[in-house]
Amino acid sequence: MTIADFLTPERVLLNVRARDKAHLIGDIARAFERPATGLAAERVEASLMARERLGSTGLGAGFALPHARIEGLDRFTGLFMRLAKPVAFDAIDGKPVGLVFGLLIPAAGEIPHVGALAAISRVFRDAAFVASLRQATTPAEAFRLLTGGGEITGPTGSRLV
Repeated sequence: MTIADFLTPERVLLNVRARDKAHLIGDIARAFERPATGLAAERVEASLMARERLGSTGLGAGFALPHARIEGLDRFTGLFMRLAKPVAFDAIDGKPVGLVFGLLIPAAGEIPHVGALAAISRVFRDAAFVASLRQATTPAEAFRLLTGGGEITGPTGSRLV
């Protein structure tokens, strides 16, 4: 599985303005609603917020990976946002978040989502990659960067298809 398997050019958004974490989660939910995914923004927002109550998905170094399992979803669905100005996100290092990769996960299924989450977070720990994303001038350029990498593999290196 590659990021290209669950990210589309329409779900790459740059210079998003958010007031705070709650506002950002709402923006993510609304972005997943369009283009038509068949998902109601309210349902996605409630699921993302429920996951955040378990512990922040702010992974440090200005990156967050909000994610949630969604009943009725038939495939992984991703979204990337680069914020115009970082916002506090209760990240593990206490730093504000400016890069966000949202991931919706089918509630039922055989594919282990933990491997996908780990692989995405690994990509965002690469300083050169993050610098390139911060410099991207168009969503198309950011999409190419995000989808130009290799396959997402699990912790043991097994392919997650």
